Amino acid sequence: METLMILTYAAICVAIFKIFKIPLNKWTVPTAVLGGVIMLGTVLLLMNYNHPYTKVAQTIVVTTPIVPDVKGRVIEVPVQPNIPLKQGEVLFRIDPAPYQFEVDRLEALLADATTRAAQLEERLKAAEAATGQARAELVASKSELDTQAREIVEQAGAAVDQVKSALNLALKDEIRYRTLLDKGVVPRKKYEEVQQRVDSLEAQLRQAAAAERQASEKLGAGGDRIRSVQESLRRAEAQEREARLAFDAESGGANPEVRRTIAALDRKLWELEKTVVRAPTDGMVTQLLLRPGMMAVPLPLKPTMVFVHAESARLIASFLQNSFLRLEIGAEAEAIFPAIPGRVFTGKIATVLPVIDRGSVQASGTLISQRLGPPGRVPVGIDLDDDMSSFNLPAGSVAEVAVYTEHVQHVAMIRRILLRMKSWQNFLFSEGH
Repeated sequence: METLMILTYAAICVAIFKIFKIPLNKWTVPTAVLGGVIMLGTVLLLMNYNHPYTKVAQTIVVTTPIVPDVKGRVIEVPVQPNIPLKQGEVLFRIDPAPYQFEVDRLEALLADATTRAAQLEERLKAAEAATGQARAELVASKSELDTQAREIVEQAGAAVDQVKSALNLALKDEIRYRTLLDKGVVPRKKYEEVQQRVDSLEAQLRQAAAAERQASEKLGAGGDRIRSVQESLRRAEAQEREARLAFDAESGGANPEVRRTIAALDRKLWELEKTVVRAPTDGMVTQLLLRPGMMAVPLPLKPTMVFVHAESARLIASFLQNSFLRLEIGAEAEAIFPAIPGRVFTGKIATVLPVIDRGSVQASGTLISQRLGPPGRVPVGIDLDDDMSSFNLPAGSVAEVAVYTEHVQHVAMIRRILLRMKSWQNFLFSEGH
């Protein structure tokens, strides 16, 4: 830009010297040179600060690295590079067989788990019925023991007590009659009758004691039966608790085992669906290198292809920090592209990014240090007013951008002229010819 100004001023000076036939001497030439230095220096200083210009500008587009969600061998790549696609169109397919096998296996497990879950209610009802029956048997056993065995024991005990009472009386009579016999008051026959009665009562006592023992043994046998029924009741209650816990464990109307199987099946169905990789939005695939037979893996650092979204390219210009105060959102801007010589495109500053790349730090094991190298430039987003789609510019095309502010506006005309001269200059290039 400065070279163009110098050449233009030199051309004007030559024309003035020729037209007005000004002689070349030690006064006129230094005056022209010194005047050019002062004038051009002043214009450059005012223009560079108030109307910034940069050669570091480039169009950018947002791209998405396509990383599959599942691992597998690629069996089909129907997409063509650089051909517009609609959202949801197939990019490539991964062999679905391993995932289909898992889906079939889990569907079988789900059917089995559902059947077992359906049997829980029947199992609970059966356990409740068994518990009720055991309780009824316990009540019946206790009732039977109380009404029969205990009655027999009590009757046997009463009989023993009665015989003992009679025996005690008979023994007292026997002693009394023995004394009377010794004194000769009563005959021996009477004493022998009393003695026979004692012997008879002793025999009855032995029989009554035997009957009481038999009744006690029967009562003990009844207690064993009750303990057996109680043990059966405890087992039935334990089975009922187990069945109730399994039945009550259902959450959301489903058994835990069924829910786990459904979750695993849903995961495998999702993985099966993800064997078909589709376009995330409208756009296209560029530089397609994926081929059938290659292995696709879900690694972020190993994408299978790059997807370019169908969005307008954004022009990002990087200005020196010296002009930062003049870079205001909404300021008028013009851009030229080497790929489109002779054209100047108008626009406005859309964004002034608040962070420079060299000013960002990340958590690490090293201390923050002063970075070497030139200072970072201020990135500015430019929205162009012109429709650039007809030019088919590839993303990444470089440009030169000038920004015009409200300060020292009469100098902006020089910047506009120089930018247009630079645009026409793009017709002149050489690549080693």
